Amino acid sequence: MANETVARLGILMLDTRFPRILGDVGNAGSWDFPVRYAVVPGATPEAIVCDDIEPFVQAFIAAGRGLVAQGCTGIATTCGFLALIRPRLAEALGVPVAASALEQAGQIAACLPPGQRVGILTISARTLSPAHLRAAGVPGGSPVVGMEGSSFASAILGNAPEIDIAQARADMVQAAKRLVAAPGDVGAILLECTNMVPYAPDIAAATGRPVHSIHSYLNWFHAGLAPPRFG
Repeated sequence: MANETVARLGILMLDTRFPRILGDVGNAGSWDFPVRYAVVPGATPEAIVCDDIEPFVQAFIAAGRGLVAQGCTGIATTCGFLALIRPRLAEALGVPVAASALEQAGQIAACLPPGQRVGILTISARTLSPAHLRAAGVPGGSPVVGMEGSSFASAILGNAPEIDIAQARADMVQAAKRLVAAPGDVGAILLECTNMVPYAPDIAAATGRPVHSIHSYLNWFHAGLAPPRFG
């Protein structure tokens, strides 16, 4: 744990019951710095990923204001699909907001050799719309592969009380292999879903590609909220 004791980063949590294993954004042990959490009642994974997000916008704003009132100077979320409401969250909360891992796609793409693209691994390619991708600034033509029909997706979207971690790992590796095999010369993989982070090392080992996620994004984001100390 870092020396600072004040949690600068506040994280808006979906209303979930599945295990938040180490590496998951919702597990405080995943971070080398303190964070604060606030659950948005009723905002289940299925509601946010598969249904209309609009009924929950004010609830996210209210929970975010609570975190800001507790001293948080930056706000994040636990679902990549929330890129769609990031501008409204930032305007209402008055602090920087990192709503989705997808928001780092442009920066990642800029680092790749000519001809290579960022590949997106998402929990639901069916509902990850062009509007989501535009809101996050994902470069056009970025390949996208979803996890539909997998044990992992069923557990997360179904808000299951248990997850078969070994099967989830296998699901993730299989989908990532499909992603890098697809046309588009994928030079780096970006995990849309925050619950995919625990499997990032397996994905990297299986594909030989750099893997970016909400974890890499929020470490960068937090570094700006809490400037480094030297000496």
